[in-house]
Amino acid sequence: MQYHEAANFLFDLRRFGVDPGVESVRDLLAAVDAGLPAQGAGEDPHAGSGPAYVQVAGTNGKGSTARMVESALRQAGLSVGLYSSPHLEAMAERIRVDGRAIPRSAVAAFVEQAKPWLVDRAAEGAPLTFFEVVTAMGIWQFERRDVDVAVLEVGLGGELDATSVVDPVASAVTNVSLEHTSVLGETVEEIAETKTHVAPEGRRLVTGTEGAALSTVRDVAGRVGASGVITVGTDDWKGEGATEDVDHAGGGSAASGAHPDVTVAYEGRVSHQQAAVSVAADDWAVDAQIPLLGEHQAMNAGIACVLARQVGEALDVQVGTDELARGLARADWPGRFEVMAQAPLTVLDGAHNPEACETVSGTLSTFDYDDCHLVVAAMHDKDTAAMAAALPDDATVTTCAPSIDRAEDPEVLGRTFEEADYDAVTVTGSVANALSLAREAADEEDAVLVTGSLYAIAEARATWTRLQIPKRVDSVDDAESVLREAQVSEPGIWRMRGKADHRVLHTRVQERQAEYLKQEMLSLDGECSASALRTGGELHDVVLSGTMAQFKRLAEKLQGQPWGLSELGEEIRARLGIQHSEPDRNLPWPQDRTVVMGILNVTPDSFHDGGRYERIKDAVARAEAMIDAGADVIDVGGESTRPGADPVEIEEELDRVVPVVEELADLEVPISVDTRRPEVARAVIDAGADVLNDVEGLQDPEMRRVAAETGVPVVLMHSIEAPVDPENEIHYDDVVEETIRELGDRLLAAEKAGVDREQVIIDPGIGFGKTAREGFELLDRLAEFEALGCPLLFGHSHKSMFGLTGEQAGAAPNSTIAATAIAARNGADIIRVHDVAENVAAVNVADAAADPEGFEP
Repeated sequence: MQYHEAANFLFDLRRFGVDPGVESVRDLLAAVDAGLPAQGAGEDPHAGSGPAYVQVAGTNGKGSTARMVESALRQAGLSVGLYSSPHLEAMAERIRVDGRAIPRSAVAAFVEQAKPWLVDRAAEGAPLTFFEVVTAMGIWQFERRDVDVAVLEVGLGGELDATSVVDPVASAVTNVSLEHTSVLGETVEEIAETKTHVAPEGRRLVTGTEGAALSTVRDVAGRVGASGVITVGTDDWKGEGATEDVDHAGGGSAASGAHPDVTVAYEGRVSHQQAAVSVAADDWAVDAQIPLLGEHQAMNAGIACVLARQVGEALDVQVGTDELARGLARADWPGRFEVMAQAPLTVLDGAHNPEACETVSGTLSTFDYDDCHLVVAAMHDKDTAAMAAALPDDATVTTCAPSIDRAEDPEVLGRTFEEADYDAVTVTGSVANALSLAREAADEEDAVLVTGSLYAIAEARATWTRLQIPKRVDSVDDAESVLREAQVSEPGIWRMRGKADHRVLHTRVQERQAEYLKQEMLSLDGECSASALRTGGELHDVVLSGTMAQFKRLAEKLQGQPWGLSELGEEIRARLGIQHSEPDRNLPWPQDRTVVMGILNVTPDSFHDGGRYERIKDAVARAEAMIDAGADVIDVGGESTRPGADPVEIEEELDRVVPVVEELADLEVPISVDTRRPEVARAVIDAGADVLNDVEGLQDPEMRRVAAETGVPVVLMHSIEAPVDPENEIHYDDVVEETIRELGDRLLAAEKAGVDREQVIIDPGIGFGKTAREGFELLDRLAEFEALGCPLLFGHSHKSMFGLTGEQAGAAPNSTIAATAIAARNGADIIRVHDVAENVAAVNVADAAADPEGFEP
């Protein structure tokens, strides 16, 4: 089974209405788990075995809280699964293991195994819903990947939610307000009752509820077997029985001296992307900077800290304040007050109920701006009048609809805002078009807020995340591989493989954009193959092939078109260089040829030259020798990240690197420092370093801040972990495309933090979570990294990939030189090597072959 067939089957399940209960999910898990007997009512096949599970329920904040828990537990050294909903670009985002989405091949494998059973159930009149089946797929993936912990965001309610098939070791109810009243109940108390059924047996339930909801939570938690409740709140916390309309004295409120078990405080924004929060219990406290804005995020952080500590206690793993602070700092969550640009301030927030809209309005008010431009879409079953009342009332409004059946009609939504006394309301069709109109109308000092639905956020976000990946197609086999990866049907591959033999681009677009592209490209006698997906449930893969003239005419046809097609045309122009010039980059080395970076390791345990250059005088002599041999830049490293290496303490890394950088600072070539620590980065820049080379790819938000504040060139490398764990098997469906897309995510995070794209160099990270064969796949397809629009560094020197060609890791000079020539010819801008003279010669050969007339050594 191919992925598009599996995805079509799963998305088709959305036609079935909600039928609350866990028995169906339990039976499905029994059917797909090899050797697992069918379970009777009340028996849980996953209790007491496999991962430790965490459930996060509530009206708002579930996703952010779950992400914070996952991040903190990963910082404690655990392997962690995360299940969340909905997705933004692709269904696979809902199921992640250690930060990486479930592979498409795994989705296909699950559906192939589950489909016969699901068809039988549907034939019997008891079909499962999309959410139930995807939940089961998440649990299946977490167990087969043998994660230590899996964090599940609860979908609807709690008692009868599909995620409640597991027996959690920790769980939370973040907050409770009116939602899904036709299913969950018509009062806050009724809704709180069903959500509280996620309480862990024999353990304490964590909650941020107050007043009557908290009273219900306490009562129900005791009835379902929890040992108690841990309350999380702010200084003005209201205890049980408190309401806004009564005297709180004696009612458990702050006025009576009562306080929550864990107190949280929102200390305000420290940047346009980060806020300071504090979390304090009787015997522990955490101060952290989080990449999520809004006072409500302090509550989410407090709940997440308690949950993570509970998991640590259950597994006998240290989850201390350091792990919690680091985890909170890395817990970014797309689409939740996500600042995409600063001039004008452009924010994406998936607020989809009145309370969430009120929260996003409050957070927006902490920014200084002139006029506000709202882009709003919503689902037809939402209280849009109350949402309109909660959003900034002095804003101009553009209503639109994402490509999903449940979306409210933009005209109806526009009338709602008019009736809410908004003066300027514009109605348009697509989210992309609405965003374009708002951005065109906004001045640099204004604010643009896209909100109302995560489905709308997903379509808006594609403006920043969509990639145009160039494909080299030299044969029919190449064409077939490109088309199959884009989920084109087998008949489509057969028809098109002989035609995709010139300029080829692979991108992902909305369903209606795909239809328009196909129509227009075919009208120009070009070719366009689209994914065989039949749904708007995720972005569709599209492969465009044609001559440069055809692509130019396509871009012209897209100008002025709706649905974001005009912007897509500009992206195509930029990627293919059609009437588009490359940006001027202020890089401290030549940009008209391939640059050679010489490696200078001042460590005792580096895999190739460990211990040779530990003394400062030896390091300086080595650097001078590499410069004489033709090195354009020297890269200094003070920590080995080879497979199995032990991490080095910060002070030790500083002692190794800073004195060397100070000695090298006056040399005639720029000095780069290979580090993943912001403290070291700041110190070496102060010592005279010109470039930062981050093997963690700016995953640390503080490292992003250093890069943004200093403005120095920075190498953003793709890595799954550093140092590399040789026992951690990483699976890729397509190592090149997945590396490109993951680098694209990290590049976007860096840009949002203020890092200029023109100061970034991309490194695919050879040997970091890739096999030898995957290393060679990357080498062969380096040209595809042009999709990111940044210079490309290739670091392969003496690495283990050359075991495939008969040489050993750490001693592979011949293979290194050969790969250097191929990399330079395939588009690498910088080659990072130990043996400079030999690899300079290889680069010269490649550059001379590319331009014999213009080449100058």
